[in-house]
Amino acid sequence: MTDADTNSDAPTLEVSGYHIPVMPEEVLTFLDPMPGEVMLDATLGGGGHSALLAEKLSPGGTLVALDRDPEAIAHAGQRLRESGIDTEIILISTPFGKMETALFANEKTANLLFDGIFFDLGVSSHQLDTSRGFSFRRDEPLDMRMDPTSGETVAELLRRAEEAEIARILWEYGEERFSRQIAREIVRRRNEDTPVTTTGQLADLIGRVIPRATQSKDINPATRSFQALRIEVNGELDELKAGLAAGVKRLKPGGRIVLLSYHSLEDRIVKQFFMEEAGRTPNPSGMSPAIFAVPQTVPRLNLLTRKPVPPGEEEIYRNPRARSARLRAALKPKEETDATNR
Repeated sequence: MTDADTNSDAPTLEVSGYHIPVMPEEVLTFLDPMPGEVMLDATLGGGGHSALLAEKLSPGGTLVALDRDPEAIAHAGQRLRESGIDTEIILISTPFGKMETALFANEKTANLLFDGIFFDLGVSSHQLDTSRGFSFRRDEPLDMRMDPTSGETVAELLRRAEEAEIARILWEYGEERFSRQIAREIVRRRNEDTPVTTTGQLADLIGRVIPRATQSKDINPATRSFQALRIEVNGELDELKAGLAAGVKRLKPGGRIVLLSYHSLEDRIVKQFFMEEAGRTPNPSGMSPAIFAVPQTVPRLNLLTRKPVPPGEEEIYRNPRARSARLRAALKPKEETDATNR
């Protein structure tokens, strides 16, 4: 859709100061929101993408926005509701992996099907810029929980986990080559009654353990470990698998599902899920160009992207946090079911 498709006199949502949406043009292109449609933003975050969708759904549309972070619901949700846009906004506090239970519990969404569903799997700018322990650029409590009201913090994890478990987490979720050495040093500090409790302490420890000759000039050596620990305490990969399955069930025939992922583990799960739902399996690694197998089942999805779509160079220049983003999209065939919103 182009700017000509919208009403120039319509109110504009101002949420960009809270969150700069990643790949906004590509997201809107693949979701193709139209006035009066019903869409789900499974990851409200700072509200940047929700704002864009709400404008496109006006007049008469409905946007349901989910988030497990109560701060996101409070801040971005309030801006959406006070915008004056003629789009109904329904906010639900829940992890997207539990969306089916949460949607069914809400009278307005119990039987709702969606024209489009969007997932942005990244940490929001607000979470990175506040003292929640997501960033190693400042020394702050080592938390990293998406929902700060429940669950185990990273500091608590590092105080109770065995060395082998810490090493497994760093390797499995961060693909950190020096996972064993980092885990050993974390446990040594703990045994000396000086446990790692802040982001600065952890980043400094990792920087000293990883040989300087192997460190990248462009990427902080703590990046992979921070990613791995965040994934662990939030159960992100299990949430993603559950959210994808629930999302497809809630998608209308002809509806679209779009995801933005930011590291290979997420993208691999999304790719595999889309391929299986499309009735296809990827060829063994090393075969190029990629050729898709003959579908073995009736597809529940049609692929709109056979390869992940990266951000453009101009966007990366404007918003460096977008550099690792990858977009995948799929469409639910219209002939799969005659179900409609009730």
